[in-house]
Amino acid sequence: MTKPVSVLFVCTGNICRSPTAEGVFRDLVIKAGLQDKFLIDSAGTGGWHIGDPPDHRSIATAKARGVDISDLRARQLSADDFDKFQYLIALDETHFAHMMNMKRAGSSSQISLLMHHETPRRWNDVPDPYYGGQKDFDHAYDLIAAGANGLLAALHKELK
Repeated sequence: MTKPVSVLFVCTGNICRSPTAEGVFRDLVIKAGLQDKFLIDSAGTGGWHIGDPPDHRSIATAKARGVDISDLRARQLSADDFDKFQYLIALDETHFAHMMNMKRAGSSSQISLLMHHETPRRWNDVPDPYYGGQKDFDHAYDLIAAGANGLLAALHKELK
């Protein structure tokens, strides 16, 4: 069996955007029948929420769209993630910069912004909905879904 394609989604606290991205991407992968070909996870640049479930509003927004993220638990990005994961996907430019600074010399992991996988590309960042209302969580979910679809399309080509 070939090594699975490994993807890590990264946001600030790993309770809103990155667990949503993990859940959405996993759902897309399962629907495409590719679950055996991927290792999917998420992490936060900070450690404030380690062990916590996603924000209840993220859980509700995902659930309303048919995606269950309630079993996920927050963790902090580690230096080892750059060896474990081929693709580290940032939810905004601050996460991207943080990961570029953290990446060890010689690491072959590829770091990109999720929204750079959207076609056509309209955004760089998925805005943090944490301090907003439901419309902010809906908007973040829609952006994440668009980026995740583009990412899967690009990685699916790689699998062939």
